[in-house]
Amino acid sequence: MNESRAGGKPSPTARTPAVGSAAAGPSLAFWQERFESQRTPWDRGEVNPALSKLQADGLLPPGARVLVPGCGAGHEVAALAAAGCRVTGVDYAPAAVGLTRARVDQAGLQAEIVEADLLAWQPPSRFDAVWDQACLCALHPDRWVDYARRLAAWVEPGGRLILLAIQVDREGRREGRIEGPPYHCDINAVRALFPSGPWQWPPPPYPAQPHPAGFGELRVVLHRTAAEPVR
Repeated sequence: MNESRAGGKPSPTARTPAVGSAAAGPSLAFWQERFESQRTPWDRGEVNPALSKLQADGLLPPGARVLVPGCGAGHEVAALAAAGCRVTGVDYAPAAVGLTRARVDQAGLQAEIVEADLLAWQPPSRFDAVWDQACLCALHPDRWVDYARRLAAWVEPGGRLILLAIQVDREGRREGRIEGPPYHCDINAVRALFPSGPWQWPPPPYPAQPHPAGFGELRVVLHRTAAEPVR
């Protein structure tokens, strides 16, 4: 999932199977239709301002190997490539991959764009940084533990995970319902998925910013401290 041309309310939620279902979460067809029809209210239509700030602060220097999972329309892939990073963008939906490739090509930039299911994909080497712009929150919560383990394996020891966790208050959440995408992911869930030890946590507070679509983005920058994947 990338960032929206549409503003206002949180994007309409997909109907998702019950917790524990092997098919939990939106399908490939769901994502493909959204990108084909341009019904992508999570997409700002421009680079996320949080990324621009991190680049200005020097956290993603030229030459850094950066993964953008769920790269969507590719705004951040292009911005990182333009800054001299060695970027890999991955998305599940062919339409999203096509948008990212077109954006990178039109700008005359270099980036690796991969069409793949992140829960089955394996990169050939680790990355210095991962820019997760709500990709975690695009996945059904049943998938979060698996995805978090993969992120731990993909980040080079000493590298960074830059995570934007979606904060969205839906009525059903108060009743224990799982609604999304995007799925609400509070700081307690993030800490459970990325525990201290393998990950070095900065002290709170953590920066938060509003999104035009009506939800919030909580930004956490974690440092990978252990070479072995989190079990």
